[in-house]
Amino acid sequence: MQKKILLTSFDIWLSQQESNSSDDLLLALAKMASLSHDLNFLHRLPVNVQLSSSRVIAKIKEIQPDYIICCGMAASRSQLSVEVLASSTAILPVETINSPENVLQTSVDIEKLLAQTAAVEISYDCGKFVCEGLYYSVLDYLRQSQLSIKCIFVHVPILNQENLIDIVADFILIINNLALL
Repeated sequence: MQKKILLTSFDIWLSQQESNSSDDLLLALAKMASLSHDLNFLHRLPVNVQLSSSRVIAKIKEIQPDYIICCGMAASRSQLSVEVLASSTAILPVETINSPENVLQTSVDIEKLLAQTAAVEISYDCGKFVCEGLYYSVLDYLRQSQLSIKCIFVHVPILNQENLIDIVADFILIINNLALL
């Protein structure tokens, strides 16, 4: 049975950027005809926590996916990174940040998810920017709505001729593994 998966990516945020690697990865994935899942893309989200979160939550309500994979660019990283947790750093006042309820963790078994991937790291640092804000907002929405939808956040390094095939292969493995959880 096909699983419905929502995949999101961000737009560029600096004028010198030609593209965002998270969107480049999803565009490469969208060109592939042999994937056995119902993939729903939400491309080029605005680099703004409130706007991107509201668009993703609206899409969740609309399509009711089985899984959500939010993606963001991590130019300083050299491989895919799957984020375990997100804190409210990007969306709440600083004085409330250290409270334990302001850190949310994915319900996905990341170790199991990454089985057989070639070069994917587990990360506990979502970046304190719009990526973390979106991840926290989506996890919080799922928690408050008591939805059993599984959600992960994947940081994508800059893509080039040398790493594109391997990164796409690992990302497809992540999608397939997620659909089996």
